[in-house]
This record gives sequence, structure tokens and C-alpha cells, in this order.
Amino acid sequence: MNPVRNSNSDKNKNMGQEPDISNGMNRRDFLKKSIAVGAGGFVLSNQALEVHIGVKRPNIIFIISDEHNAGVLGCSGNDIVHTPHLDELARRGVTFESCYCNSPLCVPSRLSFTSGKYISRVGAWNNNCWLPSEDYPSLPRILNAVGYESFLCGKMHYDRTRRYGFTEIGGNMNNGYKKGTGSRRAADNLTPREGMSSRFDNFHTGDDSGVMTHDRNVTAGTIDFLKNRKASDRPFFLIAGYVAPHFPLIVPEEYWQLYEGKVPMPVIPAGHLESQVLNWQHLRIGFNVEDAPDDIVQKGRELYYGLTQWVDEEIGKVLKTLEDSEVADSTVVIYTTDHGENIGEHGLWWKNCMYEHASRVPLIVSWPARWKGSQRRTKACSLVDVVQTIAELGGAKVPYDWNGDSMVEWLDNPESGWKDWAVSEYYAHNIASGNAMLRMGKYKYVYHTPADEQHLAERELYDLSEDPGEFNNLAGNPEHSDRIAAMHTFLANELGENPDETEQRCRADYATGYSRD
Repeated sequence: MNPVRNSNSDKNKNMGQEPDISNGMNRRDFLKKSIAVGAGGFVLSNQALEVHIGVKRPNIIFIISDEHNAGVLGCSGNDIVHTPHLDELARRGVTFESCYCNSPLCVPSRLSFTSGKYISRVGAWNNNCWLPSEDYPSLPRILNAVGYESFLCGKMHYDRTRRYGFTEIGGNMNNGYKKGTGSRRAADNLTPREGMSSRFDNFHTGDDSGVMTHDRNVTAGTIDFLKNRKASDRPFFLIAGYVAPHFPLIVPEEYWQLYEGKVPMPVIPAGHLESQVLNWQHLRIGFNVEDAPDDIVQKGRELYYGLTQWVDEEIGKVLKTLEDSEVADSTVVIYTTDHGENIGEHGLWWKNCMYEHASRVPLIVSWPARWKGSQRRTKACSLVDVVQTIAELGGAKVPYDWNGDSMVEWLDNPESGWKDWAVSEYYAHNIASGNAMLRMGKYKYVYHTPADEQHLAERELYDLSEDPGEFNNLAGNPEHSDRIAAMHTFLANELGENPDETEQRCRADYATGYSRD
């Protein structure tokens, strides 16, 4: 049996400054120094809440899209895209400006969320993976243990045999067959491929697609659920799993026309692509997106904006149904995505990297009964912190070895201390070696493990306050050597091992795969 802890026991109360990582302390030591343990705090605050507004523990709707670039959202400051429903959710809630996925790829990100752990701790290396067992401790299971009913409507990219404590509604939308295998690209294989990715063939308008059909079913299933849910029912945790704005970038004509000629092209400084680390060069070649013509890049970006507006409207239908339901006042709504989308920035498409376009995700948390709207939080957090937050809101006990920290106190009080760091990992396809990222304060550090004996580790360091486009890699600057060493130590301690060791475990797992009955 896994030891458990109160989900609010590790709330961070530092002074809003970058953590002192210069002495190489591990995560637990850091937390002991900078976190005041609030045993029983959730029970008291929840009781007070019930007295104040007369509600039981809240229902929780977790709306997760797929591949939503955090910058393509009205409430993030984008004045081109039309996302009125998510913007209204932000007006009624709290927007987190620096939230990160724990892996910029669908299945690893979602398995990390499901399990409350970093992907390297559960072997969620790529899209061909599952959690170590069907009955593995999961977020829905710990909520079910304290009286919740957990439902899944839509895609979470699970294996066809596993639901991890969810009851699926709205139809079977999780039919993967996971084998656990994977590979690495040969480090020297930088020869461009002929032609272009076939994915570019699906940059066009159309009234239907697999993505749109799936997402209409998610909307219908979620609406049906909310219409039939009574205020007297047990509290629920519901995931509505949309696929848009994930490619193929097919959207009805009228959505594309709104953006035709209006979306700016990516800014790529001269020499930038040639200066990128080996792994990002491999991504361009492996996905066959090298030298994509300007007209394809432009059309793809416009279609992406249109598909983002389209899914916003689907989400709006769900939010309107919730507003008209019996459970509106007692329901927390959380919106996020599993990872971002590069849409041509840095010469890249899809996700798979640690640039902001792929690793940073939108996050909105709304519950007007407890938190006033139009608030913003700027410090760094990640989706494992969202897991801890959901657990605390539900009064669930969290296994002690889970990652992340609850943000409930930070939601309650914007002046309360918050750790201001996040971790993400990528060990999947079209790279020469695995990599891990630490965002801490204004700095982002990315470590690329050695590909082989001839291709040693590479590092990236960006000052996001001075270089939000991530074009100036400071890793080679001697004045940042101490910072890089300290951040690397902190990253390894947080993950529980050096990423070099993680890479070797990943390669061994890929070679073995799963034995399926």
C-alpha cells in the first residue's frame, strides 16, 4: 500500500523569490525549509466554506483540449484569435500565465496527470505507453475513495484495457493498443528527407474530420451528463477530453476566412535554426518539416487559429449547460491542455520540444463561489500541481510519493508564497536523446542527455524576461555556469535521478516493450 499524505501538506510558502539552489539541497530539504505544513487545513477551510455558501465539497469539471498553444487565446493577450467562451471563463476565474505540461506529448502528459507523477517515475516515455498496472494509484481513485464519482468523456489516450478508476461516458473514445516500444534517431542522421510531411496535406478547410466528429461527441456526452446531474447527487470529477486544436488542421471555411491574411508569420532570426541543439534539429528532420514553404506555414497557422475558435465554441456549449444546471454554483471548472503547438515557430511543428510554444500550456481555474474572477498568477507551475490542487479541493489523501504541490492557498491568496518552478521531460520519438527542463523564476534550463560517446550532453539556458522568444542560449556564457550547475542539481534532485540515468532506463524499456496477455 502506498503511504498517503494530506494533499495540502506540502504547500509552498517561500517569499516569492527564486529558491536558493546554490547549495544543492534536495527537494524535500528545500520544502522543509520553505513550506509550512498545514495539517488539517483543508478540512477547516472546507467546513468554513460550507457554512458561508452552503455547499458540499465541489464538483470538478476538468476540460482538457489537445495541443493548444497558450499564446493562441484571447485572455492570454492575443487580439487576433476569437475565444470568447474561454475568455469568459477567465473573467470568472483565475488565469495562470506560466503553467507547463510535464511532458510535451499527448500520452506521457496525460499519464503524468492521471498518476500525479513525473513521466520518468511511471515509465510513460511515449505515446506507446501505459501506467505500470491497471490498478495503479490515480487521481480518480483517490477521489473515489473519499466519495466522488469519477467520469471520463472523451480522449485521454489510454490503452483500450485501462481506465484507471474512471467510468467512461459518451461512448468509447480510448482504443489505443500500447506496446511500450520506442527508438532513438542516430545522432549523425541529419540528412533532410525528400518531400514534406504528409500532415501538411491535411491543412485545408472542410465541414468534418475525425477531430471534429470526436469533439462533437464529447460535447454531447458532457452536456447529457450535466443535464441529468442533480444537486443532491454525490460530488463528481469529470474529464471532458477534446482533441482540437490538434492536427489535422481541418476546419469549416468560415472559421479559416476569419483569419486569412491576419496571422503573422513566425519570427526566426538568421542563423537560429543552424544554432539549435541537436535534438531540435532532429525534430525538424524526423517530422519532415524542414523548409516548409511560406504559403503552407501561413495557411496552417490560420487554420490552427480557426480550429482553436471552433473548439472554444464546443467548450462554450458545455459551460452554458453547466450554467443552467442544478450544480453550477458547486462546480469548479478547470481548463487546460496536454501540451502546446509550435505552429512553425523555431522551424518546428506539432510539440515534442521545450520551447514555450510546446511546453507552456493555458490554465484557467474558475469557481466564483470561492475565488473572484479576472485574477492572474504569473509564477511557474505545472500540471502535477493541478493534480494536487484537485485532490485538496476534493479532500482526498494523496500518496506521499506523488509530485507537485497544491495551489489552493495560492488561489485563495495571491500574496501567499509559491515555489515558482516547474519540470518537464521528453523521452519520446524523433530525437537522438532524452531531455528535461526546469523553469525557475525567469530562467529556463534544458538538459539534453548524451546521444552517444561522440555526441555529449547539450544545455540550453534562457532568460525569459529578456528573451521571451528563446533565441539567445546563455548556456555557453561563463557568467551563468554556477546557475546552470545549481539548476541541474535541483532538477536531478526533483526527478530523483540524473537525466543521464533516466535516458538509459528509457532505452532499456524501449528494447523490452510490454508483454500483453
